[in-house]
Amino acid sequence: MPQMEQKLIKYFSRIMPLSDIEASAIAGTMRIQQYKKGTVLLREGQISAEAYFVLEGCVRQYFLVDGEEKTTNFFTDEQWVISINSFSQNMPSTHFMACATDAYLVVGNRAEEEALYKQFPRFETISRKVMEKIFAEQQAIMASHTTDTPEQRYLKLLESRPELFQIIPQYQLASYIGVKPESLSRIRKRIHASK
Repeated sequence: MPQMEQKLIKYFSRIMPLSDIEASAIAGTMRIQQYKKGTVLLREGQISAEAYFVLEGCVRQYFLVDGEEKTTNFFTDEQWVISINSFSQNMPSTHFMACATDAYLVVGNRAEEEALYKQFPRFETISRKVMEKIFAEQQAIMASHTTDTPEQRYLKLLESRPELFQIIPQYQLASYIGVKPESLSRIRKRIHASK
């Protein structure tokens, strides 16, 4: 089995052990696509028909507020990119999803998901566990943006996801942390000066 397919199988196996037949079924339905940096996967107002799993690269979620992009999340290796309300409830998306780097993504849709559930009812349990993990991650991000100072958000991001600082432009990181790029520069200087 090619290396990219193995990543998704390993991810699911950590949630719940898979039989060879289940692993083959997942591999058999996988559509892996390569996207160039800047590719928009979902636009505001569009109904999301697909969910993505990042094998390699980074996808950014952002809103357009008065013509300015406000970054709300980055999805990297082994993370799901799902516009939950849009994908699950068939509602128009309120945000954009775009590739922040070149990326390899597994692409799935509702019909493929339902077909797997029919064949392997256990996959619904795996899916529920995945969704619980996604909700927990989203809650942690929302809590951080509500209770932490920009400096605390910067330090948490640096500690938990240092790779983002190598691949994401400073203005997008600043937007995610909730400050202007010049404020982010001041935060970085303060932190480096205190070391």
